Amino acid sequence: MIVTAAAPIRVCDCGGWTDTWFSRHGRVFNIAVRPTAIVQVEVFPASADRPRVLIDATDFGDRYVPARVSGRWDRHPLLEAAIEHVGVPEHLAIEVSVTCDVPAGASTGTSAAVTVALVGALDRVRGGTLTRREVARMAHAVETERLGQQSGIQDQICSAMGGVNDIEMTAYPEATVRQLSLAHPLRWELERRLALIFLGRGHSSSDIHRRVIEDLSGLGPDCPELEALRRAAGDACDSLVHADLAGLGRAMSDCTEAQRRLHPDLVCPDADRVIAIAREHGAAGWKVNGAGGDGGSLTLVGPRSSGARRAMLRAIQAEGPQFHHIPIVLDAHGLRVWTTP
Repeated sequence: MIVTAAAPIRVCDCGGWTDTWFSRHGRVFNIAVRPTAIVQVEVFPASADRPRVLIDATDFGDRYVPARVSGRWDRHPLLEAAIEHVGVPEHLAIEVSVTCDVPAGASTGTSAAVTVALVGALDRVRGGTLTRREVARMAHAVETERLGQQSGIQDQICSAMGGVNDIEMTAYPEATVRQLSLAHPLRWELERRLALIFLGRGHSSSDIHRRVIEDLSGLGPDCPELEALRRAAGDACDSLVHADLAGLGRAMSDCTEAQRRLHPDLVCPDADRVIAIAREHGAAGWKVNGAGGDGGSLTLVGPRSSGARRAMLRAIQAEGPQFHHIPIVLDAHGLRVWTTP
């Protein structure tokens, strides 16, 4: 038996930084898109001549049997921690294969998508009792409790639920989720105009993030810096409710500038190069994905004209060989899990 799970990534996360323990309450707007993270779990009867767990991290060329010492991790802590957290029935052995068509460190919630897909697949192996919201909570716990990492709640929710989300965190980590229902013409136009630009290197800004977290935790949950981010999320939601893509673009750009005010290095020079080109070609707005920092990616709401959008993407890719346009489509389904013999 093979259990396959697919979970989308996240873009356009207006209000990020407010879905965290130090914000205490927050609001985030985000959009689930494909490509997806794909996890396959092949299930066998346990036997003395087969390892209980074998991991094939295909994108990294790693195929190995983890040490499986509780609390100690081998080559891929996220995968190993998720397997330990969910557990494998004693009478079974599994081979886990993981792939994703988005580069690691793209700041699009890729690690959350992988974890959501892996938790969903392992839950199916165990009988499939979890709701998608419960999968999101468990995936968040893997990162924060098992691995002790900083993690907001929005990425796991978006990946598990799919769609276009208005997430209101009432008290960390509890949240209510309103999924925006878009008329087909608006959905098609939003999908046509969105563009995901990878900056050519994985996100690596832990020192900056640590300093920002220290500053924000000292300022308190209702400081102007966090309020500006929450306001951008609300503006993004209101714009889409009123079918206003220009307003969505402004909210995204406002959120990026609010991130820059947290720390200037959260919007890196390469991001500014892409933003300048997008502005020249009439883009409606731009958002540095995730927490921001060195590397990563941006989401653009391109110009209304298809020709101008194509010219914008050509100009971005001509600006430097490191810049890559990653085609995306909206994902309304979120986590999908199925079984084949």
